[in-house]
Amino acid sequence: MEDGRETAAMREQKRKDRQIDRWCYTNDDTQALETGDSDIGVCGWILVLFSILLTLLTLPLSIWMCIKIVKEYERAIIFRLGRILRGGAKGPGLFFILPCTDSFINVDMRTITFDIPPQEVLTKDSVTVSVDGVVYYRVQNATLAVANITNADAATRLLAQTTLRNVLGTKNLAEILSDREEIAHSMQSTLDDATDDWGIKVERVEIKDVKLPLQLQRAMAAEAEATREARAKVIAAEGEMNASRALKEASLVIAESPSALQLRYLQTLNTIAAEKNSTIIFPLPIDMMQSFMKH
Repeated sequence: MEDGRETAAMREQKRKDRQIDRWCYTNDDTQALETGDSDIGVCGWILVLFSILLTLLTLPLSIWMCIKIVKEYERAIIFRLGRILRGGAKGPGLFFILPCTDSFINVDMRTITFDIPPQEVLTKDSVTVSVDGVVYYRVQNATLAVANITNADAATRLLAQTTLRNVLGTKNLAEILSDREEIAHSMQSTLDDATDDWGIKVERVEIKDVKLPLQLQRAMAAEAEATREARAKVIAAEGEMNASRALKEASLVIAESPSALQLRYLQTLNTIAAEKNSTIIFPLPIDMMQSFMKH
């Protein structure tokens, strides 16, 4: 037991070390991307100075081409002569660009949701099921989302589909139907690790629906019905056994006092008469009949 705990602790420590290494690697990449404007060369600086001079000469008309605005939920990545400008993403609010040498790309920082299309998955116990889900993610680092991948949204969608198939392929049908939260957490961890280099943060993953083949649904329904019938029979048998024990105890009590049986007869007649029946069956003691049978 102690060895198992030590192994789990070691795995957790290794996972944390990998996250720290990935975080350091991501920060290094971000810093390298954001310090690129110092390498534009002599010709680049000449073009930048010429653009500044042209802007000053065409004032105040050029000011409308230099001032840009990004919303609260957006960030702007500025490229100067093809290189990311020092300082990283700009915004929200006002920022300035040079008309001839600078261009920019807006990145939406809000949480984005998308549905995972139904995936035909073969489970560990060789059952084909159709599973779909929903993913919530947001851009955590706008610079990496622009510089490291062509289309972060499309890549995240495709990766979510393959991750869903890979995770469900290691589970059997019972685990898929009962452990949805564990499967969703596993998918979230896998997606978050894979998209970290793209500046994407996967916030939540949910399994929406698990569709079974029609024949399997009928088989499971028949199995559940048979289980319920067997349970009902067991409950009925237990009731009969308890009732027989109660009747046995009642007969022992009545045997101790013969007049109790007559009182029971009268109580039964009272119950029948209350229902206004036209026919009343009056039981006679067998001892009374034996005297007639002897004659």
